[in-house]
Amino acid sequence: NNQRGTHQGPPLTHFYGKVERVSDRGDSNYPSRGNARDNRSPGSRDGAGSGEGKRFSGSGRPNRDGTPVRRPRDGASFTARKPNPRSQDRRPSRGDDSQQRNQDPRLPDNVEPTELPDEARRDLLALDKTSADLVARHLVVATQLLEEDPARALAHARAARRRASRIAMVRETAGIAAYYAGEWAEALNELRTARRIGGGSGLLAVMADCERGLGRPERAIEIARSPEARSLPTEAAIELRIVAAGARMDLEQYDAAVVTLQGSDLDNAREGATAARLCYAYAEALLAAGRRDEALSWFFRSSEADSEATDAEDRAVEMSEADPDIV
Repeated sequence: NNQRGTHQGPPLTHFYGKVERVSDRGDSNYPSRGNARDNRSPGSRDGAGSGEGKRFSGSGRPNRDGTPVRRPRDGASFTARKPNPRSQDRRPSRGDDSQQRNQDPRLPDNVEPTELPDEARRDLLALDKTSADLVARHLVVATQLLEEDPARALAHARAARRRASRIAMVRETAGIAAYYAGEWAEALNELRTARRIGGGSGLLAVMADCERGLGRPERAIEIARSPEARSLPTEAAIELRIVAAGARMDLEQYDAAVVTLQGSDLDNAREGATAARLCYAYAEALLAAGRRDEALSWFFRSSEADSEATDAEDRAVEMSEADPDIV
């Protein structure tokens, strides 16, 4: 199962998750395709090791303050990430603007611009009303489709970007949609642009994970060591550490991944989704380092912190059944 279920989920912007999904309305003109990820998600890793293909990196939905964006249950994996060859250093093609606008995805008739929360709509005040309403509708649909059909979500986010390329919130949303769709280079470019326009530290954990997706784990580690990383809120800092540990795993530096995750927040991790994902990531690192007994105990600890945040309980049961002698 390559469901996205770990990294803090990348963020969507501050309004993500506050709009009703199209598929919840029974709109026959815009049917849900269900889970479009099939056997690979943007965060999946095809490398070796237990938990292969599961998303690795952390907790909740990153908001504009850098705190994480929640993803669905599924756990995190430290297995090595194979770069997406389609995404290598590729930037979104601009081409002829009018031609690209003709390729915009169709909007369902019952999606209204007012469904975008007020805070996000205020960012669109620089546009004329017609453009602002159209951008808002595309953003609403992008957020609604992000989990179930990231490719279509990205198409809507790109349509919004073409009409509002100088608005940080729009570029950030396009970056997050690209991240969910596995378009690492595009996601990184959009998130960097959003940070230049809007200021702040940006979504460093997501940006670092994009570097991993591009086969550049060393750059992910550099981001984790940057001055901006030192000023992150606690949960965002944990997410970035998890990504950095994953980068160490990509480099087969398993003991270093274990050390990266150690700290007082790990020692004190008792309950909640963030604690569960941190414990899960630590268990994965221990397992890769050959410390199976310790890994098993941390999978159980992850499950105790939040049984719905990861598949830690299943992993622990699988390990126990595979090796009855494990403590």
